[in-house]
Amino acid sequence: MKSTLLSASNVNVRFPGNQLFNSLNFQLQNNKHWAITGKSGAGKSILLQVLAGNIGLNGGSIEYHFLENINKEGQPVNPQQFIAFAGSKHHFKNLSNTADLYYQQRFNSSDSEDALVVRDYLQMVKINRHKPSYWTIDKAIDALNLTHLADKQIIKLSNGETKRLMIAAALIKNPLILLLDNPMTGLDVNTRAYFNKLFIDIAASGINIIMATSPRELPDVITDVVVLENGEIKTSSDKATFIAEDYATEPEITIDTDALTKLTAGNAAAHTYSKIVDMRNVHIQYGDKVILDGINWQINPGERWALLGPNGAGKSTLLSLINGDNPQAYANDIVLFDRKRGSGESIWDIKSKIGFVSPELYQYFPTDNSCLQVIESGYYDTLGLFRPSVKSRADLALEWMKALEIDKYARHLLKNIPASAQRLCLLARALIKNPALLIFDEPCQGLDDHQQQHFKAVTDAVCRISNVTLIYVTHYQHEIPDSVSKVLKLEKGKTI
Repeated sequence: MKSTLLSASNVNVRFPGNQLFNSLNFQLQNNKHWAITGKSGAGKSILLQVLAGNIGLNGGSIEYHFLENINKEGQPVNPQQFIAFAGSKHHFKNLSNTADLYYQQRFNSSDSEDALVVRDYLQMVKINRHKPSYWTIDKAIDALNLTHLADKQIIKLSNGETKRLMIAAALIKNPLILLLDNPMTGLDVNTRAYFNKLFIDIAASGINIIMATSPRELPDVITDVVVLENGEIKTSSDKATFIAEDYATEPEITIDTDALTKLTAGNAAAHTYSKIVDMRNVHIQYGDKVILDGINWQINPGERWALLGPNGAGKSTLLSLINGDNPQAYANDIVLFDRKRGSGESIWDIKSKIGFVSPELYQYFPTDNSCLQVIESGYYDTLGLFRPSVKSRADLALEWMKALEIDKYARHLLKNIPASAQRLCLLARALIKNPALLIFDEPCQGLDDHQQQHFKAVTDAVCRISNVTLIYVTHYQHEIPDSVSKVLKLEKGKTI
């Protein structure tokens, strides 16, 4: 096989109002495995999409040299057959393939029956007939630890489980090139260690890997590292000479405490509850599968909790009981904001007191609103703004954007800004109404070092100057805000 598999030459990519790449050049050699890193918004994910053929070029070209070894009879061959992409968002459809799945569907047993199970989803993957099928469905299921999930509806998978499914689907294509967008984010410590070994096995099967990742998380399989900055390649080097600390610095964080004090004014006076959450012996089960077993949790006003546990431990299900999304709350002894579930309160009564963000919400959030509209929708707990904007609330949305350093995107459509900025918009959406309870489920996914540290400082400042209650979920110890003083840890649906 030729040494050079593909080459991107003088690539130009433009989005509305934004020149992303200008004369970018990149080559992939056989048996080389690249990490693409850089600050948020540098173009890492877009470069993967370009190489995958999912985004058109405004200039330049991409040559797929590997086709010269395959297309010996002169028949046209689509290069995308040999490239598999596992991105940060899935595009799951219902059983009839006519509509996208939606967020609350994952918690409703009757609605979720309209979703494929894991094995059926993998059986629909188109296999590359031009290449031997080393990665069979069974091998991929085993390698990605999906055996016990093979008959589970894909809508019910946790964030980490969904990531494993998407990588399994990419492997089943038996590609020559595997493109991975931040494959380690959202994974617990043990799974990240396992993935490190898995990538070596993938490379040994003849697959060349290119992944967007943090400079702090370079798997052992990586041979070369490219650093993007403002849509250009700043440096390109082999891994042995790459110094992560040069690109993973944590700049001094400056927080406008006065501005945050104004934004959170009235929080303590507006929320006077004896208990924010009081759940006793909570049990959640779907069919024969027990998700939560005997959970007792009391959260008092002003407390700040970390909710921890490995992927699939039951954290998202537990949060869905608090956030009003899970109908099984009615069958359990749960009190929210001093009111027992099932005593006449509506889901909207509950949501009006909570600011919530999660990887799953990000996954299903519509992206056709402007960023200001997305944030203003937090007042109404809707997935987007479906009513005329109110100027005072739009102004407040802009102030929250300034607090999170994303105000330059105010008038942009959510879908046209970097994924990291999209996530920060959803965080602003959670904060805007000054809720009694903030639920931040893996809020720092996709954020670079500065964004993570800045958001952590904002969270601590909000906790310091208001009486807000906080539940914070993460797989990374360094992300936990200093204001967190209590921990609930789950494993296999039980408190440990």
